[in-house]
Amino acid sequence: MRAWVVRAGENGERERAALEEGVLVVGWDRLAMGDLADAVTRDDIKAAVAAAYPDEGPYTIGNWTGQLHRFVHEIQPGDLVVLPLKSLRVAVGRVTGAYEYRAGAAEGMRHVRRVEWLVTDIDRQQIQTDLLDSMGSLLTVFEISRFGAAERVAALADGKPDPGRPDADEFAASLTEPAKLYEEVRRRGAEEPLTLSVRDFLAIWGVQRRYPASTEQIKNELEARGLVTVPPFTEGTLDSRIAVLAGGAEPDESGTSAVTRLSSSLVLDTIRDLSAGIAADVARWTAPGSGPAGLGAHLPDEEAETQAVAYRVSNLDSANRMPECVRVGDSLGTATTLMVLRGYSQLPVLDEDGRLRGVVSWESIGRARMADPNAGLQAATVRGQEADGSDDLLDWIGAIQQFGYVIVRDHDHKVCGLITASDLTVQFGTRVRPFVLVEEIEQRLRRVVDRCIPLERIRATVPRGRAAQVHSAANLTFGAYKHLLKVPENWAALGWGIDQDHFLAALDECRNFRNALMHFSPDPMTDDQLIPAQGLLELLRSVDPQI
Repeated sequence: MRAWVVRAGENGERERAALEEGVLVVGWDRLAMGDLADAVTRDDIKAAVAAAYPDEGPYTIGNWTGQLHRFVHEIQPGDLVVLPLKSLRVAVGRVTGAYEYRAGAAEGMRHVRRVEWLVTDIDRQQIQTDLLDSMGSLLTVFEISRFGAAERVAALADGKPDPGRPDADEFAASLTEPAKLYEEVRRRGAEEPLTLSVRDFLAIWGVQRRYPASTEQIKNELEARGLVTVPPFTEGTLDSRIAVLAGGAEPDESGTSAVTRLSSSLVLDTIRDLSAGIAADVARWTAPGSGPAGLGAHLPDEEAETQAVAYRVSNLDSANRMPECVRVGDSLGTATTLMVLRGYSQLPVLDEDGRLRGVVSWESIGRARMADPNAGLQAATVRGQEADGSDDLLDWIGAIQQFGYVIVRDHDHKVCGLITASDLTVQFGTRVRPFVLVEEIEQRLRRVVDRCIPLERIRATVPRGRAAQVHSAANLTFGAYKHLLKVPENWAALGWGIDQDHFLAALDECRNFRNALMHFSPDPMTDDQLIPAQGLLELLRSVDPQI
């Protein structure tokens, strides 16, 4: 059994029909083939999508092809499906039928799968953050498989709370405040380092994302206590694991620190088992003259600042997920079989140590076979694009756009991930979404204020010295709207039949959300964190329905 998310349109426009008719439904009605049941292979679907949408680029065509292939062929009867609702609740159902094409249905309602809805009003508070994050993709059709997702969705379908990830760190959950973390590191000593995920580490401070202010606070508190994290908690994704060490402790009889001893002890092997890549980071950060930036080490200030704000290649989940690959010595048939089965355009070719020796792609295979019809894997292997996980992601966007991918290596130069153009599309789509929500909220506020409230009363909201600079609501700060609409005369002028106190409270909550959004963080906003903006926007759309 697998679990999937199938959205009911970008703005939930197909939601009601999906629930009432017991179907999963996707768009793409311009497909010339109409009925995709005859599209046996992924290439059949790709050809249909490219013909229907000739103005779209290869990355969009590939992305849409993947989603439709999942909907038509990969989703199976008996699988569970999650439908996020506009009410910010969640529905869960069980797929009961194969793909159908309904030629006579309304536009946007023709490609369907039958589903039995098991529950349609799950409160998001019953779902833990990591599973909500997995559901947060902007794709219409995608699988959720990490952290025991299928079993957890099954529990939700039975009316039970989310049981949490099967590998959840119960001990980390007990570290509810910094003082408990400090005590635990002290109790364990240097021979038994404390390891936990970045997500669990941040939760000790009640933080979900690595904003500069919270990152600086944590770094200062660790430094004051003489603690370090290896690797720095500012690197990697929220699910990357780190070790917390007493880096400021006195040297032992041999004259070495706990961190340096760690690099040459058996404990290093323990850390390697707990988290791939940590061992390499220990060696990297304990080399002479180096150390974790800003955590009691001696890096220059400007380098420490870079660690806090740069957006790294390793911040993408796919950069930390081992890709499908072939090994030197495998046959070309092995590579082509995997590429067809998985729908890949290329595969990394690795040596016995897990280091990149090149890439095999459909293009390289074609060129090799043109020169020699019997060419093998070695002849079809070409040089690949390879980035270090600590590289600035922005430096690689051009290469990913040009070649469609980049292979990611760790500090041991072993392959640890692969980023495609589709990964970038999803990642930056996720990051753009909060800004789009806030922008529409501000646009709607400006329009209704300019339409209903005279300019002199708008100017009365700002200090007298700035009043002459205000020519419309566009000159107001977001926080000024609360003060403006708190005035009874101004509120009455809107003519809205909603509760003023609740609206102003929502406006202030959205102001805090907006302010947080303006501060850089390498971590994406979760669906829960978007709720204040989404709720306020839905309310504004209701009271001011003009487009």
